[in-house]
Amino acid sequence: MSILWLMVLSGVLVALQALIFGINNLKRFSYSRSFSKVTAFEGEKVELVESIRNEKLLPVPWLRAESRIPEPLAFAKESLNTGHEVSGGMYHRSMFYLPPMCAITRHHEVTLTRRGVYQAGSVALSTGDLFSLARRRRQMEFDCGIEVYPRLLSEDELPDPTNRWLGDAIVRRWIMPDPFLVNGIRDYRPGDPMRDVHWKASARTGELKVKNRDYTTDPKALVVLNIQATRQQWSNVPSQHVDMIERGISIAATLCLRALRYGLSAGYASNACLLGTHGSGKGIFVSSAGGNAQADKLLDAMARTELFMELSIQTFLNSLEDIRGEDILVISAYIDDELKQSMEELRRRGNTVSLYYMQGGAKA
Repeated sequence: MSILWLMVLSGVLVALQALIFGINNLKRFSYSRSFSKVTAFEGEKVELVESIRNEKLLPVPWLRAESRIPEPLAFAKESLNTGHEVSGGMYHRSMFYLPPMCAITRHHEVTLTRRGVYQAGSVALSTGDLFSLARRRRQMEFDCGIEVYPRLLSEDELPDPTNRWLGDAIVRRWIMPDPFLVNGIRDYRPGDPMRDVHWKASARTGELKVKNRDYTTDPKALVVLNIQATRQQWSNVPSQHVDMIERGISIAATLCLRALRYGLSAGYASNACLLGTHGSGKGIFVSSAGGNAQADKLLDAMARTELFMELSIQTFLNSLEDIRGEDILVISAYIDDELKQSMEELRRRGNTVSLYYMQGGAKA
């Protein structure tokens, strides 16, 4: 009989603790998560910080926090309790035991393996009693995102043609007159180009007069990224060309930041689209400007560049009809006669235009 009563008493105690923990586990506690940085470059390491507080006198026997993490956010092995690939992502799981009136903070090392904008703010919290009889579950949403800028290339990694273009852009604007800046009229001198002749002034004075060209004080460099790898491509970049286009974005980021560092204004344009703007039909255009704020603006646009082709490169270049007097570099994995014609039209508008062909695309 004593054994029977012991079993009954044990059952009552188990049921009682299940009731107590089941009711109170999710009371007077808080959980939060965030990244140690909101922006970082591809290849950098950051931390995902989890903080949890139990503000009651009753312990929490166990609490599990689960979330799906985008695949490009790679956790260090020692940071993972359990994890496995699921639908292109990773389930990250953290287990906690919470004594009364305590706070726990965990730091998980994360390597940023790919450019982009990522969210890890959706968390499922599960808890229960000592025997997991009374389980409770709560879904929570946090502002836990990170923007990953493209990887910057070293001097050795940057292709020679792009290095030469940047060097030419720096020098040319200080030693050559700007065709769109006129500072008065002067007498004709042997060797002056006929396109500089001011015919009205010449007719009025009876002597040949030419426009006196000034020098630009705001040199501008515009990097145009073409994500069209073949004539047949439309919408998304084919998987076999993704790495090549991503390298093109890294080249664009490196050149723009170096141009800013050398005192040039820098801009970025592409026939791709920004995150969440599919179907806009406008592509990407960040006008040339200088300063630290411009660097942030450029990197933000490059981080948010989606490999979705909004326009053909010819249509996009033709849309840049208001661009004048800029040094333009077209980074392209695709070359044909129409592209060359569009580049020539930009030259006729007073720009210098260079092309860097990324090996691996197509020529036509």
